[in-house]
Amino acid sequence: MLANEPTVDQIVEQKIYQEMGLTDSEFDLIVSILGRKPNYTETGLFSVMWSEHCSYKNSKPILKKFPTEGKQVLQGPGEGAGIVDIGEGLGVAFKVESHNHPSYVEPYQGAATGVGGIIRDVFSMGLGQLRCLIRFVLAS
Repeated sequence: MLANEPTVDQIVEQKIYQEMGLTDSEFDLIVSILGRKPNYTETGLFSVMWSEHCSYKNSKPILKKFPTEGKQVLQGPGEGAGIVDIGEGLGVAFKVESHNHPSYVEPYQGAATGVGGIIRDVFSMGLGQLRCLIRFVLAS
């Protein structure tokens, strides 16, 4: 433990966990899972693993509202990219990648990492040709 590391009580009283991106209910769940209040390092680990970047905690409920099965759906959501049949033996692969924090901190390298993930996942679907349409959405 570092000399200047907040104590368990300080984490709770000062709501330091909120600065790490955890909500009150998420922190309560961590306490329930561990059977005790987490220390600073444990709070940090949970905040990273339960972040939007790692767990898609905010976007996953929205994405689940979209249809994922149908006559034209060749590959639904999961690992890699989704593929939709557009007729005449052709399919279109779709991939969404988020790199919000890395792109905010270091825009070019963060974006390059995101693009790399998109290309990797589309290629992994075994496509013969690749055409990329990449759109960056910058949040303020």
